[in-house]
Amino acid sequence: MTGGIKPKHQRLVLLTIALVALIGAGLLAAWALRNQADYFYLPSEIEAQAPEPGRGMRLGGMVEIGSIRTMEDGVTIRFVVGDGEASVPVSFTGIAPSLFVEGSGVVAEGTMGADGIFVASNLLAKHDENYVPRELEHMTTDQVRAQIEATLE
Repeated sequence: MTGGIKPKHQRLVLLTIALVALIGAGLLAAWALRNQADYFYLPSEIEAQAPEPGRGMRLGGMVEIGSIRTMEDGVTIRFVVGDGEASVPVSFTGIAPSLFVEGSGVVAEGTMGADGIFVASNLLAKHDENYVPRELEHMTTDQVRAQIEATLE
């Protein structure tokens, strides 16, 4: 009789190791992405429990009317995002999307500063269900259909 593990048991051990490694990789990936999901925080959630400064996150809400201010450098804008219960000041340096206007929805990606100002690195402007592109604003329904058909040809 020779020593060692039978081939049947070797396969079972290798299968167990592979399964443990796969589960470990899945848990590691889930842990790494725990805060990078498509979820965003509302201003009232940030007010209730402020995140630690420097942690990457998303802030979602409505741009408050009268809050957009362009700074002296011409590329930095400051505005306030609210949800009806709380508001968070936001600073963004860059070119804002064309749909970014007061009273519209916005999701800002960035970090919370130690001073309580959310520093956005990216803005995602949202539109309502009545959105119409500027090019189609003054067209009738028939003209819009014709324009769409012309682009599909």
